[in-house]
Amino acid sequence: MIIANGALLAGYAQVGDRAFISGNCLIHQFTRVGRLAMMSGGCAIQKDVPPFCITRSLSTNTVMGLNVVGLRRSGFNEGQRRELQQAFKILYRSNLNISQALEKLESEFTSELVRELCEFIRTSERGLCKFIK
Repeated sequence: MIIANGALLAGYAQVGDRAFISGNCLIHQFTRVGRLAMMSGGCAIQKDVPPFCITRSLSTNTVMGLNVVGLRRSGFNEGQRRELQQAFKILYRSNLNISQALEKLESEFTSELVRELCEFIRTSERGLCKFIK
């Protein structure tokens, strides 16, 4: 994990492997940041950031997409990245609630990465950051 200057993590916050927390980010207690997630500068979270996602700068509890550059640099191939993009669309852009999206993800995808994403969501106690374009 990489944590830049001025980032604040409250007690019991969990940060996944290879996550990147930019400068002046705020992470509320008991909040989780998933593996390979990237928090953009100045954002604040009180809800969980799913693995492989990017938060929106200078906003609260918002995700704006996948960390495609981080995935590429970590050695994930194009097929894996495309599958995560499809899973992201189902989760955030299909107008399904979280339980319906999880059911659809689990029935349509069998990859380890999507399973990791589903497991993270299923074990969330604080809820997930919402999607904003």
